Amino acid sequence: MKRALIIVFVVLLNVVFLSLPADTQAGKLDNSSAQDLLIKSEVETAVSMLQGIFTIHQKGELTLEQAKKLGADLMRELRYGTEGYFWADTTEGVNVVLYGRKDVEGRNRLEDKDHQGTFYIKEFMAKAKAGGGYAEYWFPKKGLTTIQPKRSYVLLFKPFGWVVGSGYYR
Repeated sequence: MKRALIIVFVVLLNVVFLSLPADTQAGKLDNSSAQDLLIKSEVETAVSMLQGIFTIHQKGELTLEQAKKLGADLMRELRYGTEGYFWADTTEGVNVVLYGRKDVEGRNRLEDKDHQGTFYIKEFMAKAKAGGGYAEYWFPKKGLTTIQPKRSYVLLFKPFGWVVGSGYYR
């Protein structure tokens, strides 16, 4: 387990340093195409980190449950830019990670909808199962109750049965 944590830490450091130039460039561009590319790239990076953890499990160094816990702990702490974070839900709609919100993590969100009636978790599931994609919906920023328009990219991480996503507020 200690070796696995060291490997994850090294991978995390690499991701942080590799994403700095992209984050800096995206900060200079204000069009949604650049933001779309950024969130897609960040989600793909997060999923590749989960794959690294799963590979450690496949080598017998972690149980599947230990790998999932390590993956959830990692995603809970991962950030990019000034506001970028990740979340994950199971393919059944149970939230695994949402920036450490104990009132949400572990809760089934499949029937959650925004004020316009969009079942955004169901939309995430459909997009992820189709190979990944973008979804638009309304959601409050961390620490706020006022909802705002948001666009997210989601991708399925099959080994854990997780839909991983990140987004930006418009």
